[in-house]
Amino acid sequence: MKQGDKLAVRIWKGGADGGYTEFEAPLRANQTVLDVVTWIQRNRDPGLAYRFACRVGMCGSCAMTVNGKPRWTCRTHVSKVTQDSRLTIGPLRNLPIVKDLVCDMTVFFDKWQNARGRFQGRATRYDDIERIAPDTPARKAADAGIECINCAVCYAACDVVAWKPDYLGPAALNRAWTLQNDIRDTAQAERLAAVAGDAGCHSCHSQQGCTAHCPKSLNPTAAIAGLKRSVFQAVLRGEV
Repeated sequence: MKQGDKLAVRIWKGGADGGYTEFEAPLRANQTVLDVVTWIQRNRDPGLAYRFACRVGMCGSCAMTVNGKPRWTCRTHVSKVTQDSRLTIGPLRNLPIVKDLVCDMTVFFDKWQNARGRFQGRATRYDDIERIAPDTPARKAADAGIECINCAVCYAACDVVAWKPDYLGPAALNRAWTLQNDIRDTAQAERLAAVAGDAGCHSCHSQQGCTAHCPKSLNPTAAIAGLKRSVFQAVLRGEV
């Protein structure tokens, strides 16, 4: 990399019927893909639409497709993903495009609701905090998937979602699994029924694209396998 080197960047512009527009940006040391997008918006295309917030890999809002793979752009260094000093940046796959690099996340979060991905407890504000031993199998299973920040990278990486748009997807099912292992939750039977349907956990082909691309190194495939086992056991007991 030398002073004055340039980066050839193709960025998706428009909605679902849009296309890629070519830009030239400076190539710099320690540069992230989000840095490139921001430079283009500030210096070449003020109307370019994209999302970002924290810039340090905590919020997940800057996720985009970079050279064909879903990534957090704030944590993706250009030097590690460029191909002959070229970048192609698009919106996340499997989500409706609002404009340019911005996707509509409504369907993603609706599927969290459909998978009963919300905690439902029995305690009130007047009860003592329930203590959970950190070394129990259920707590360990919940801990393995609890760090999801809803960035939708796994959802964009999932081929089953692309083939079957009604599929709940890895993030929603991973969340359901963490709650199934929370001994304080009281909606476990209803949750298993919600994920046992045709669009639920049994639609997963275990291709592990979600696991391979998760920026938090979570394993949604393992969580979905856990749900499959739990549903099967619930069916044998006559609960689903």
